[in-house]
Amino acid sequence: MLKKLLITEKPSVAMEFSKALKQKTIRKNGYLESEEWIITWCVGHLVTMSYPEVYNEKFKLWRLEDLPFLPSEYKYEIIQSVKNQYEIVKSLLQREDIEEIYNAGDSGREGEYIQRLVFMMAHPNPNAKMKRVWIDSQTEDEILRGIKEAKDLSEYDSLSDSAFLRAKEDYLIGINFSRLLSIIYGRRLAKEIKEEKASISVGRVMTCVLGMVVLREREIRNFVKTKYYKLIGKFREDNTQFSAEWKVNEKSIIYNSPKLYNESGFKNLEDLNEFVDKLKNKEAIITEIKKQKQKENPPLLFNLAELQNECTKKFKIKPDETLEIIQNLYEKKLVTYPRTDARVLSTAVAKEINKNLNGLVRNFKDEEIKIIIDKMIKEKYSTKLEKTKYVNDAKITDHYAIIPTGQGFENFDTLPALHKRIYKIIVKRFLAIFYPAAEYNKINATVNIDNETFYANGKVCIKRGYLDILKPISEEENIVENNESNNLDILATLKKGQKIKINNFESKDAETSPPNRYNSGSMILAMENAGKLIEDEELREQIKGAGIGTSATRAEIIKKLERIKYISINNKTQIITPTEKGEKIYDIINISMPDMLNPKLTASWEKGLDMVAKKEIKSDEFMGKLEKYIHSKINKLVVKM
Repeated sequence: MLKKLLITEKPSVAMEFSKALKQKTIRKNGYLESEEWIITWCVGHLVTMSYPEVYNEKFKLWRLEDLPFLPSEYKYEIIQSVKNQYEIVKSLLQREDIEEIYNAGDSGREGEYIQRLVFMMAHPNPNAKMKRVWIDSQTEDEILRGIKEAKDLSEYDSLSDSAFLRAKEDYLIGINFSRLLSIIYGRRLAKEIKEEKASISVGRVMTCVLGMVVLREREIRNFVKTKYYKLIGKFREDNTQFSAEWKVNEKSIIYNSPKLYNESGFKNLEDLNEFVDKLKNKEAIITEIKKQKQKENPPLLFNLAELQNECTKKFKIKPDETLEIIQNLYEKKLVTYPRTDARVLSTAVAKEINKNLNGLVRNFKDEEIKIIIDKMIKEKYSTKLEKTKYVNDAKITDHYAIIPTGQGFENFDTLPALHKRIYKIIVKRFLAIFYPAAEYNKINATVNIDNETFYANGKVCIKRGYLDILKPISEEENIVENNESNNLDILATLKKGQKIKINNFESKDAETSPPNRYNSGSMILAMENAGKLIEDEELREQIKGAGIGTSATRAEIIKKLERIKYISINNKTQIITPTEKGEKIYDIINISMPDMLNPKLTASWEKGLDMVAKKEIKSDEFMGKLEKYIHSKINKLVVKM
């Protein structure tokens, strides 16, 4: 009887597929078998690229004359620690009774690479049809859909090409430039860091991230605080008083004056006081009143980078730990696929979203979430998302945003506390998109004194909407809101053209502040946005392009930099700083090949890989540019010696 072979990413996933297929399987050595199916697994990578010395013994020694190392044909080998499982998978792939082979590896570029390497080395039964299972969660329905709709493996060839190129690129850059710089600068580095010998590790993404950390640290180190002074006017109408801040305008008597530090600050207190003397006994008039209602929509859903940043802020954990936890939640069927860059849903998922909601309603026994859902039901909030910003097929490549499946609760009680808290964060962000926007009343008032302008504003939240889920108000915040409300009430009584009394003027000390250090979460965001650390969430989404690394690899890059002691990460705060060694290596790379430190270059390579995956350029074109780049860099440095 002919059988179907299905290969998953790990044993636990194989068990979920077996359950979903409802097969009476027999557990054998390294696989499960039933009358119809054989289910086996990889255990991470089973195959790897060979080191240069496998090509030729002479490459064991690092010598300039052997560079660049650019093999015409690449060699691969079985990883010894997992050789037994490889042999099991290989024997199953070659069985003559196999009619269909399903690649059910992790649904991403790296998952594709892991299994394609195995197929390349194992030479599967040529008569078997090769198919690819691509799923967004490990729920039974999604697994069965993935198997039913499995496409011919060849439809993923361009993704596979991109994966092989990524590995070759990292391999060639790492080997060639690490050897080159170690040969030229290794002794100097060892002397500077007082070690017997030292090598310089260079990586396409890793080196760029090191550059970001060192540059930020030096910005902070070299920063000199500058004190300046702001002018605040205190104005009175009847028995009420409000404050307004002065800003320069084109009609001001000190427009473009060297006495100003910026548009609202003086360099010296004496100059500010002299300016104030000219305003005394002058008339103050309200020249403009702007009243508006402002809406603030719930934020987009989590992708991996946003969730890693959130968990670093809330729980002070590293991005790789966050990924490990979300991966566990995914394998427990509680959330959808974690290694995603998308923050929106697909149209198809949006149409079925009530399944996720109903699952939460029926099965998630959490009091806070129950209150949130009960309010949704009572207020009849719409669950139709199709025409909202939360649904956009164009912004999805491999997978949609991370959301709760509404399933898997049989596993929930046994989860560690932190896993439960992170799951709840995902649930709350998901439920927030069904809540109405927050609404504010806002008033801006402009006061004119002899062509000098003072600005006052008041803002109060009149409808909290989604804020009730994501930013529950504390007692302290309530006092602040009430103060803003009082200011708003005062400004609301003012009219354009109205004369008001000047109580007095006050100076307010201000000073410039250095940029913040990256923490492990904000570094992930900066990597996602090609080196830009953008605090504003909406702006982040607008400028999003080819980042540094991928959602699946960014946490590992940071972890590696810490492991090789190029950076330090404070366990309590997650703040990242460069080590002395890291800074010395930065200096060496900066004088020898500074473009390796440039996020734009790294992002452009990532964009190229993406273009290969999308069939916009051919693999040969990408490889040609890469080899040319390596040749040119080595030639330039060798000539300089």
